[in-house]
Amino acid sequence: MKNVNREIGPRIIGLDPGAQSEIDNLMIEMDGTPNKARLGANATVGVSMAVARAAALTKGIPLYAYLGGAEATRLPVPMMNILNGGKHADNSVDFQEFMVIPIGAPSFAEALRYGAETFHALKAILKKKGYATGVGDEGGFAPNLKRNEEACEVIVEAIEKAGYIPGRDIAIALDPAASSFYENDTYELKKSGQGRLSNTQLTRLYNSWIEKFPIVSIEDGLAENDWAGFKEHTSVLGDKIQIVGDDIFVTNTEFIRRGISEKSANAVLIKLNQIGTVTETIEAVELCRKADWGFVISHRSGETEDPFIADFTVAMGGGQIKTGSVCRSERIAKYNRLLEIETELGNEAEFGNPLAQYQR
Repeated sequence: MKNVNREIGPRIIGLDPGAQSEIDNLMIEMDGTPNKARLGANATVGVSMAVARAAALTKGIPLYAYLGGAEATRLPVPMMNILNGGKHADNSVDFQEFMVIPIGAPSFAEALRYGAETFHALKAILKKKGYATGVGDEGGFAPNLKRNEEACEVIVEAIEKAGYIPGRDIAIALDPAASSFYENDTYELKKSGQGRLSNTQLTRLYNSWIEKFPIVSIEDGLAENDWAGFKEHTSVLGDKIQIVGDDIFVTNTEFIRRGISEKSANAVLIKLNQIGTVTETIEAVELCRKADWGFVISHRSGETEDPFIADFTVAMGGGQIKTGSVCRSERIAKYNRLLEIETELGNEAEFGNPLAQYQR
């Protein structure tokens, strides 16, 4: 707050909010570090987002239309976190996030309904099995399951209980957050007691799950510094599912370029406050587009109720958003804003399955 009020504010007051890139670059120069270490990425991104909002208000148009233009009409398919593990939950599951993706829904509103009904069906199933139904950091349930694989089993059961067909109506996405259990060049699945695995063995584990469950996307399946492992990982799984890099790329164009060159993934998780300005975030998205890679606009674990990423997702048109479960107000805020945008767009609203090539 001090950096915003005392340093950034005095330098930008009176500037044209339509000069987004100039203002963002001014903050980058003021910071003077490669990773916003002096001013802080939360300070710069807050100002950068406020500038974009001010420009949209000045023009009298919605934020998504200002950032994306007349073509900003595509609503995203949500990746909805309904079961938590790893560092996001105090339970026996090693992998951090198990998500449902309503790929067969005809609209965003219906996709939200598909996810909400599956979420509540899962709660009933967990309760019947004697598991806890408290939620983790991003709103998913955090039960002490008998093994990691049981997470996918109960989710498939919940999809069916809600009246949907796994793989056709609703698919599964994983975010193991493998950096959190990477030690001494191996992956130690301590919480479930599965022991140590090499990157090759972990990729084989994912492959066996893909054959059993309707999984269409895996994010951070390996650790952030395991570039060689990611290359093999993508070579083995990249034709079957979306391979999303988050920790390995950190929304940084330098790392994304390397990933594209080395074929380390085929999609990127995009986080505004991970890189620190709207301009740099858009540059990261443009790199993905040029490489014909997917991209997922994402929240953070420690999230606020600000719905900026809802508008930003529609503006970028990638068709995917990751913003948590259908509970906790800081997650619901984004879904509510997307419902508003879909209503505003009316017949111009588009909605489709961006992962159709991975559907089985």
